[in-house]
Amino acid sequence: MSSTAAPISPVRPGGPVIAHSERQARKARRERAKRWTKTVVMTVLTLLILAPIFMILMLSVRSGQTAAGTYTWSFDNFTEIFTRTPVFTYLRNSLVVTLGTTVFAVIIGALAGYPMSRLRGRFIRGYTLSLFVVQSLPVIIVVIPLFVVFATLGLADTLSGVAIIFIAGSMAVTCWMMAGYYDSIPIELEEAAWVDGATIWGGFVRVVLRNSYPGILSAAIFSFLVAWNDYLVATVFLRTQSNYTLPIGLQSFFQQNATDWGPVMAMSVIMLLPPVIVFAVLNRFFSIGGIGGAIK
Repeated sequence: MSSTAAPISPVRPGGPVIAHSERQARKARRERAKRWTKTVVMTVLTLLILAPIFMILMLSVRSGQTAAGTYTWSFDNFTEIFTRTPVFTYLRNSLVVTLGTTVFAVIIGALAGYPMSRLRGRFIRGYTLSLFVVQSLPVIIVVIPLFVVFATLGLADTLSGVAIIFIAGSMAVTCWMMAGYYDSIPIELEEAAWVDGATIWGGFVRVVLRNSYPGILSAAIFSFLVAWNDYLVATVFLRTQSNYTLPIGLQSFFQQNATDWGPVMAMSVIMLLPPVIVFAVLNRFFSIGGIGGAIK
């Protein structure tokens, strides 16, 4: 009885090691391809987002067309807006309304967001629901009724009246933002302060509020942009040129049959500067995870 041995396949020296290296190399190539793809996509998206800003900057320093069909580059458009319109008055009014809105909206949001975060009950649920409902209403619905009421109270065509509307419009979101940030702060930190003799108000100020700077800045920036960029409310309420804000002042350069885009873009640059400065100054104060290990 004869038996045949099964053929034995030859084994390459170092075969498993080589196969593992090849897999690692393919994985590394895929990771590099993903990184390059993400880089290209993000670069394209960034350029698309920044393209309008580049266009505004370019048109703001481009003067009229010459006889040769070319354009000259100068700051004549900025000179024109400073000589033709009271742009400093518009800027001052916008800053007064915006800063007042930001300060009061953040104070109200910081105080009202605390019970929304820490308390539970039917009243709190109704309060938060009412904020959501109010924020869901379009501004155009309430502008005319508010104008009638404010005219009766003598607040129409005043910066304070516009600021009150901006505060009310941004208050709901600031309350939600602050409540959401308070939720990320462990209540054990407050309990430790209470054990050490702090009152509820003292624990809120010394523990919660002190660790909520990023949330406060986020709410402040939101309120700032709401007031700074608004056009509808300011157009309805402000009738005197001395009370105009920058968005209404920008409208003065639009004519019925033609638009001089150079001064329009120069005014747009003026409007862009304060938000850019605010973001550049406050960006370094944003941080996360500052209290992550506080209760360990």
